[in-house]
Amino acid sequence: MIMKDKLFTVKRQKREFVYMAACLLLAVCVNIFSIIFYKTEWNEIYTQWFYVLMLAIAFHYATILIRLIFVRRNKSSDSAA
Repeated sequence: MIMKDKLFTVKRQKREFVYMAACLLLAVCVNIFSIIFYKTEWNEIYTQWFYVLMLAIAFHYATILIRLIFVRRNKSSDSAA
């Protein structure tokens, strides 16, 4: 039996991957900024990787929440028109 991708299409999977990659890049940039700002050692780029990953996941959840709010707002304004 061939599985159909109704709930989570390939296009949506690629889009979510791009969002997660952007959130990871932003978290790494925040880490680099904090290393420069607090003048700590550069080995924190790889020693604090777990915290960077957690920050990236938090950023991703925040983007999901924001996107859900905008989708609901757009659907309610479309139905009112």
